[in-house]
Amino acid sequence: MYSRFENLKPEKQRQIIDVALREFAENGFEKASTNEIVKKANISKGSLFNYFNSKKELYLYLFNYSIEIIEEFINQINLDERDIFKRITNIGLKKLYVQKKYSYIFDFLISVIKEESTELKEDIREKIDTIYGEGFKRIYENIDYSLFKEDIDIEKAIEILNWSMLGFSNKFTSQIKSFAYGDEFGEHILGEWKVYSRMLRDSFYK
Repeated sequence: MYSRFENLKPEKQRQIIDVALREFAENGFEKASTNEIVKKANISKGSLFNYFNSKKELYLYLFNYSIEIIEEFINQINLDERDIFKRITNIGLKKLYVQKKYSYIFDFLISVIKEESTELKEDIREKIDTIYGEGFKRIYENIDYSLFKEDIDIEKAIEILNWSMLGFSNKFTSQIKSFAYGDEFGEHILGEWKVYSRMLRDSFYK
């Protein structure tokens, strides 16, 4: 279906994808400009619509592309690690690496959740609900909750963990988009998260 686009060099495909992801993430479907996409991707508008028949088709291609990457990310969660702090640390690092490699995927998917276009809702709502539901289910699957203090409300503790990890991830997102950490990327992020993780662990664990 997208053979003309997929016959492009991988580097060119990525350039178009990254530019389009950013445009839709920042402006939503209705306000996103295909003129901006072709300008920043350095292609003609005719070429864009030769690859994708319409703006909607481009959007849905990006949606399915993003879902495939997130599904791969979810499947990499190690269920043998039953300590929630260690698991979240591993998930967070993987998410940051994905964010570094595919700069606007998470921003795009967040914008998809908020998308109000009636033209798209039927195509995306069920799939996005499913992927997020499966993701959260897998994150907390096979966790050893006996490690928590007996007087801790585990549900609220998990909410605090989620907020902390989201805030931590967002803290580094702008830096990841603007420069590469190089070989020290993982070590730098891990060192920062360990400080927060240690404080939370001491508060929640026996």
